Amino acid sequence: MDDSTYEVRIWKKFEVYRGKRKTTHTVRWRVGDKRFREAHSTAAMADSFRSELVAATNRGEAFSFTTGRPCSWAKVEEAEVSWFDFARDYVDAHWGSASAGHRLDRAKYLAKASIAMIDQEAPGRPDEGILREALRNWAFNKAHRGRERPPEIEHALVWLARHTLPVRRLEDPVLARLTLTRVTSRLPENGGGSLGAKAATKGKRILSHCLDFAVEQRHLPANPVSFHRNPAGAIKWSPPKISNVVDKRSVPNPAQARLLLDAVAEQGRSGHLLRPFFAVMYFAGLRPEEAVNLRWTDVALPRFEWDAESRSWVAPADAWGEITVREVAPDVGGLWTDSGGQRDRRPPKGQAEGESRPVPCAPKLSLILWEHGRREERGPDNLVFFGERGRQLATSTYSKAWRKARRMALTAEQFEGLLARRPYDLRSACVSTWLNQGVNPPQVAEWAGHGLDVLLRIYARCLDGGERERRWPVSAGRRRFLCVGEG
Repeated sequence: MDDSTYEVRIWKKFEVYRGKRKTTHTVRWRVGDKRFREAHSTAAMADSFRSELVAATNRGEAFSFTTGRPCSWAKVEEAEVSWFDFARDYVDAHWGSASAGHRLDRAKYLAKASIAMIDQEAPGRPDEGILREALRNWAFNKAHRGRERPPEIEHALVWLARHTLPVRRLEDPVLARLTLTRVTSRLPENGGGSLGAKAATKGKRILSHCLDFAVEQRHLPANPVSFHRNPAGAIKWSPPKISNVVDKRSVPNPAQARLLLDAVAEQGRSGHLLRPFFAVMYFAGLRPEEAVNLRWTDVALPRFEWDAESRSWVAPADAWGEITVREVAPDVGGLWTDSGGQRDRRPPKGQAEGESRPVPCAPKLSLILWEHGRREERGPDNLVFFGERGRQLATSTYSKAWRKARRMALTAEQFEGLLARRPYDLRSACVSTWLNQGVNPPQVAEWAGHGLDVLLRIYARCLDGGERERRWPVSAGRRRFLCVGEG
């Protein structure tokens, strides 16, 4: 006996139930002589579901006596995995092994891909901004997914679950190219067009890794966007040219760096706390996420003594210290970290768990840190740098201070230009100085936490061509060290 019929009636009005805790809106319809009901938490969700039923009747589709739904829905569900379900499985499978930053990147780029994988003829489509938010922060966030969701997010997720195309449709090169274009383009509200070279390449890499997983799960016969894995059938895409070379216009010279550090120190109550933070980037080449997580137990300084005649702290002629980088704390956001904290915790870039790297601490920096360590204020967990209220230094805090310092220390033309636009440019100035003063590139690469080939490629324009074999005089002052946190 046939389990379907074309005899369908759909009620126009919802059945509304208002309880003490929530209100439900129930869609009612009849297939043959059998009645069906489905409750929804909002009127919008109920209206969307009813619109889908009506659209199916308008297309002349048969409905199932068993489920009450269009037979085509069941066929798709039985035969093929939707992109929405597959992408969530991909995120879940790789969640534990990914850093918080990589989790966020995957969610952002897969949300873009998912917009391309929507059935364009589906009725009741929510606003695209709501769809991206629902995908990025809920569907593709394993830790956040189970929390209570706003009604508009709930509606968007239900709609996406029903109206994303099957993964297998990516065998169509037209759809595969559309998806890749979406991933490597700016958002419509940002003007559209192609992303920058690094962002576009990252987006393509994430999409390709996701589609490798689709091949592994046997949803696709081959990866349609990877020429390396599918040379015969992959769509052609030329990555934008990436320039990893440091732009010399962004690197401050010593005089400019001193002006900037002094300008930071002049900023009210927090200036004296922030100047040592920026000094560590300029004199020791630390990345911001490395400096913000530096602890006193990882700082070895020479012993300074007070000179009554000059009324200042003095140290041996070779007052070199050493900084050990053990753990970094990039600012990613609590939605993506395992701890729920704003910052992630992981090994330094390019190093395994438990590995660290030593960096020389120049005499001037040693004195700055010594004076900083003598203050009464202390950061949480023995952190060297901290905010005015004694908490871990926030990105927004030091970024705001850096903008003010640039405005104070630079000319109007320099302020509008590239010069020291980011705190990271202080690190570039440090590494450039090391190279130009004749330190062996392998040694500089070790201090900076780079591979040698990467170092020479990034700082190619900063090398002065000298064949000098001078070494940085680090070892001369390493006789007696005192960890500031210990006395």
